[in-house]
Amino acid sequence: MRPQANRRAPKRSGWPFWKIAVVLYPFTAGAAAVNVFFLGLIGQAISLPALSPGTSVLIGLALGLPLAWVATRWVERLIEHAESGEG
Repeated sequence: MRPQANRRAPKRSGWPFWKIAVVLYPFTAGAAAVNVFFLGLIGQAISLPALSPGTSVLIGLALGLPLAWVATRWVERLIEHAESGEG
């Protein structure tokens, strides 16, 4: 049985993962809040109660953290691809 490859990205220069995530968090939380609010508006069409903007913001703040993690992973892969000189 082969040992599992290390899934962590190789060391690179530049910002660490957590700094990129902190920078992206306001954008991901804001995008999540807007999408949740619009989802609430769509829900009214099928007789669901309306979501207030405040509730949408709170849900967006909660969803922003995992979304920032996903966005940071994506950005790091883009950086690695650019630094590798492939494609």
